[in-house]
Amino acid sequence: MTRPISLRLGWGVCLLTAGLLAGCGGGDNEELATWMQEQRAKTQPKVEPISEPVRFVPQPYQSEGSVPPFAQEKLTAALRRAADAASPSLTLLTPELNRRKEPLEAEPLDAMAMVGLLDRKGQRVALVKVGTLLHQVRVGNYLGQNYGRILRISESDITLREIVQDGTGEWIERQAVLQLQEGIK
Repeated sequence: MTRPISLRLGWGVCLLTAGLLAGCGGGDNEELATWMQEQRAKTQPKVEPISEPVRFVPQPYQSEGSVPPFAQEKLTAALRRAADAASPSLTLLTPELNRRKEPLEAEPLDAMAMVGLLDRKGQRVALVKVGTLLHQVRVGNYLGQNYGRILRISESDITLREIVQDGTGEWIERQAVLQLQEGIK
């Protein structure tokens, strides 16, 4: 029987590989071991000594004629300086923080929809839907979480003035619009 050429060739490659591997292994590693010992003997660790610590000398507290560090007067003076140096943008926010919050300020503006408009004794009243509840709002009411005060109510939208922080942290005014949403149930 004759074997196919690929089978004979495969056996030949296996025998050649085994012969090469046999020639690489089994040698004496004395030369390598000697070199490693020489390198270990030459290498010495370099450890720099740690400098002497600086001695701390406590100083007595001299309180004669000065305000104690945690006194109310010192805090009041610091707050007064901070208020004088406050930016004009804080004047926008201060009245908003001092007033009572309205119920619709707890909801984000994008969760609200203007669904209608009423005319009550010559004053426009917008119908705003939040979830399943319907609310009546007028000019001057507040909507949303950014201190949004209603400036104008038209047949198609509600215009708000919001107070938000810009990229630098300053408080600025911006306008927001809540559009009339038709067909919302």
